[in-house]
Amino acid sequence: MIHSRAFRRLEAKTQVFAPSLCDHFRNRLTHTIEVAQIARTAANVLALDEDLTEALALAHDIGHPPFAHAGEEELNRQMQRFGGHFDHNQHALRIVDSFEQRYARFPGLNLTFEVREGIVKHSKDLAAGQQPEFAEYLPALRPPLEAQLIDLADEVAL
Repeated sequence: MIHSRAFRRLEAKTQVFAPSLCDHFRNRLTHTIEVAQIARTAANVLALDEDLTEALALAHDIGHPPFAHAGEEELNRQMQRFGGHFDHNQHALRIVDSFEQRYARFPGLNLTFEVREGIVKHSKDLAAGQQPEFAEYLPALRPPLEAQLIDLADEVAL
């Protein structure tokens, strides 16, 4: 994940900038690294799979557009005009499955089912049949504990 273009591009996306509070500029890359550190530490304490947790943490924001959730909401609004929708988890899966080109003969990254499932489910529960494109990721089951941990670590990190 660290060597993917999508991960490196997080550097150009603003996460937080609050000039009235301080002059500390945060981008999505620094935020993602902080989420990974928090999540891996918590995974160790909770005896969860640290490698899976870190992989999910490093991938958790790659599907977000610029301008954070406001950008996602606007993209979704615009897509609805054409009968579609925008979901950052779905876009993240599209990035790792199709856009990344690590190997000449194979599209996407060589990720395990668990990493791909965690990318899809890290920030929400899926209802069976709600999004047919996610049917293979066990929508009736809650996200893995490692994916749930990422959501909490994301809340803690700035």
